[in-house]
Amino acid sequence: MKIAIVCYPTFGGSGVVATELGLELARRGHEIHFITYSQPVRLALLNPNVHYHEVNVPEYPLFHYQPYELALSSKLVDMVKLYKIEVLHVHYAIPHAYAGYMAKQMLKDEGIDIPMVTTLHGTDITLVGNHPFYKPAVTFSINKSDFVTSVSQSLKDDTLKLFNIKKEIQVIPNFIELDQIQKEDKTPCQRSVMANEDERIITHISNFRKVKRIPDIIKIFHAIQKEIPAKLMMVGDGPEKEKAEYLCQELGILDKVIFFGNSNEIDKILCQTDLFLLPSKTESFGLVALEAMACGVPVISSNAGGLPEVNQDGFSGFLSEVGDIKGMAKNALKILKDDEVLAEFKKNALATAQKFDIKKILPLYEDLYRRSIAKYL
Repeated sequence: MKIAIVCYPTFGGSGVVATELGLELARRGHEIHFITYSQPVRLALLNPNVHYHEVNVPEYPLFHYQPYELALSSKLVDMVKLYKIEVLHVHYAIPHAYAGYMAKQMLKDEGIDIPMVTTLHGTDITLVGNHPFYKPAVTFSINKSDFVTSVSQSLKDDTLKLFNIKKEIQVIPNFIELDQIQKEDKTPCQRSVMANEDERIITHISNFRKVKRIPDIIKIFHAIQKEIPAKLMMVGDGPEKEKAEYLCQELGILDKVIFFGNSNEIDKILCQTDLFLLPSKTESFGLVALEAMACGVPVISSNAGGLPEVNQDGFSGFLSEVGDIKGMAKNALKILKDDEVLAEFKKNALATAQKFDIKKILPLYEDLYRRSIAKYL
């Protein structure tokens, strides 16, 4: 099949999922065309089945905000015609589903019918999409998609609650490439670079937005390090990072916390990690928690959104109410204080992650593409 994938090319979960999905589809012989405003951060182009097409938005003084949706729609039309693309798969309802629908209509005028699959990832529904300015466009775009998927049951429920959706929504969870992770795991972990032999390593990875509750992470770690020797790895960048650094200084633990910024070496950090913290206010799925578990890292998380669908309470880690800093610290210490308990949770984390291996999820998308193409035959 010839498939166009439209996504955000940044470090966020939706872009990572879209990129990994496209690369695995290409390995299985499908022709994949990524169409976005810059090359996705995890996109490897060393595959004859992988193509990248940049969307350029010309700047005109007349426009206060440059019309990306128009440029994207036009690019989609051109690429569909040039490469005989059979299906559009857009990740994120806005602006991608909206631009995809406009492309479909322009192509229809030229006698070309092409299906569109829309995957909902989270903030396109619960935050941005639910804003009164965007809600009518989001509702319209979802209802005009040929097929709609969401990355968790929780997100599906939120979408049906917040919008007047007439389309069926199929839950296809996020995934990880276990083969790739296990290949990377063969590289020796150099824990001594990050921590002393007797110290536990705790990690958090995010875009450091308020929804991630970054101060909670610092406070949970503050409680943990009072009981056992530990180091905290803070990976990512965003508006809450500087406040977190000041909070560490205020609590007197700045020497025990390493702020990495954005990193392409997540695998090397996770292979050294004993415990992952994700106390978010909301998570549509919790892809980063799954990536941690795939490296054999148990997770302490909130029970918000789709996290209970990923992190099994008392097995791969523990779930707590949002804001329960004391409870999360207590659960973390249950895992970290005893070597045997930690080893068991690590084993369980990996077993949980195996349920989300890309080999189990990819056929669900392939079936969806085939059904969407058949709809127009």
